[in-house]
Amino acid sequence: MIEKKIKETLLDNPKSKVLESVLAQIDKQHGKGSVMRLGQTASGYVDAISTGSLLVDHALGIGGFPRGRIIEIYGPEASGKTTLALQVIAQAQKTGGICAFIDAEHALDSTYAGRLGININDLLVSQPDYGEQALDIAEMLIRSGVIDLIVVDSVAALVPKAELEGDMGDVHMGLQARLMSQALRKLTPVVHKSKTVLVFINQIRSNMNSMAFASKEVTTGGNALKFYASLRVDIRRIESLKKGDVNIGNRVAVKIVKNKMAPPFKRVIVDLMFGEGISKELDLLDAALEYDIIKQSGSWFSYGTERLAQGRDQLKELLKENKELYATLLKKVKDAMALVSAAPVQQELVSPEDIALDSLESEESFSEAVL
Repeated sequence: MIEKKIKETLLDNPKSKVLESVLAQIDKQHGKGSVMRLGQTASGYVDAISTGSLLVDHALGIGGFPRGRIIEIYGPEASGKTTLALQVIAQAQKTGGICAFIDAEHALDSTYAGRLGININDLLVSQPDYGEQALDIAEMLIRSGVIDLIVVDSVAALVPKAELEGDMGDVHMGLQARLMSQALRKLTPVVHKSKTVLVFINQIRSNMNSMAFASKEVTTGGNALKFYASLRVDIRRIESLKKGDVNIGNRVAVKIVKNKMAPPFKRVIVDLMFGEGISKELDLLDAALEYDIIKQSGSWFSYGTERLAQGRDQLKELLKENKELYATLLKKVKDAMALVSAAPVQQELVSPEDIALDSLESEESFSEAVL
């Protein structure tokens, strides 16, 4: 109906008749929807996969990682990068999503993944030998149109084949950066069309050539990922969590350093427990404290007129046991955050022919040449 009215209005203008003829020709040659008016496609709702953390979802501004986009998670070693990515996989599986993990580091722990709520029998895993193979596999999975989420761990481990086949000490200037640049040029349009979430985990290095005012850290793999990513998430450990003398987890700061979907630069602090991931009970507690749903006086926490528990650990156990209280607080926090708990959208199956920019036979694979 809206499209019909737009056409009727535009046809009053002589230029519009020429435009409509050109659009019809483009649709015939390249497929319907190749060129659309922004008003016909704009929507206030962004389909996203939850990270499993209320605070992180809220910081992202859209309730999770957006479908059809490229995301980069980076930070120092042992900061929780892979844990966050695995939690997103667990959330995607809960809504019936199909997920893949490209383990370029050959370090995925299936037992740990299971503890985070992942159905390891349904998770697709690849342990490629070199970078071009990893990105070829990712491209083929995305073009299938049935994959909801792919995690690549990590960019630093995507070693070009030429470097692996060379001798120790050989200099290979910019090979990995060129590989990533070519890969992202090819992957970005098909990721968008297939509505797949593509997550790259990245590491940081000291920037030895930086000026005094420049950043002392740099991510691996060149600059291409910084530009192509719709979201860049910086995660860092800020302190250890202890029970007595035993370390039981880390408190980590999650900062959204780039966000094309919502305002960036939001920062939240979450508790990442060993063998458990981000604690959903403590996550809810911190969110409830932020919105004054739970009050804290000294070490005591209260809800309304009722005292709940003394200390974070006791309240965590209470929320684990009292499902009714947990559900009540969760609803109040979501209402306060204005997060809509929408039912998962059933993703329409898309054939590989619809997704491909050209046929796979005419595409040059990553392993054949790196520009």
